Amino acid sequence: MAYYPEPVARLIEAFQKLPGVGPKTAQRQAFFLLKRPAEEVNELAEALRELKTRIRHCRECFNVTEEDPCRICRDPARDARALCVVEEPNDLLALERTGEFRGRYHVLLGALSPLDGIGPEDIKVRELLARLEGQGLEEVILATNPSVEGEATAIYLAKLLKPLGLRVTRIARGLPVGGDLEYADEVTLSKALEGRREMR
Repeated sequence: MAYYPEPVARLIEAFQKLPGVGPKTAQRQAFFLLKRPAEEVNELAEALRELKTRIRHCRECFNVTEEDPCRICRDPARDARALCVVEEPNDLLALERTGEFRGRYHVLLGALSPLDGIGPEDIKVRELLARLEGQGLEEVILATNPSVEGEATAIYLAKLLKPLGLRVTRIARGLPVGGDLEYADEVTLSKALEGRREMR
């Protein structure tokens, strides 16, 4: 990118690090921002700064939050007998939009992927097991993505949780295999929650 001024080249390179952004899209975004008023660009820069300074993971469920613990963990109206395990905060938000689940959550912050070197110690499995002790839980819903990694994670967790005497369920099919929860519509997610089944 020697033909761009250095700040433009740096911005294009930075945009290319975002998921789904290739060189052409990164270039279009950089030149779009060059045309915008300085206030708009500064507003974007400030929003990015605040994202990293004000947002953290909830110490209980690992959802993203500004307050710790998060609003879901603080809500006394949530059903403490049911815990829904998801891979990422986006998945939690997708399930919350359905309005179907009124229990609590646990965000793993990833999924098992041996090919990528991601094992149980790299996601929040140990923290999940610690949460289960003395909590009065009756059911753990495994709502990992219907991908190879998500299925492997669900199977691994089911084997860990079954001996604890908990009802371990998996959200039902209806979601496309290889898809992500955050892109599913509310009706599909509602049906998936309604049709969850016991893990064998």
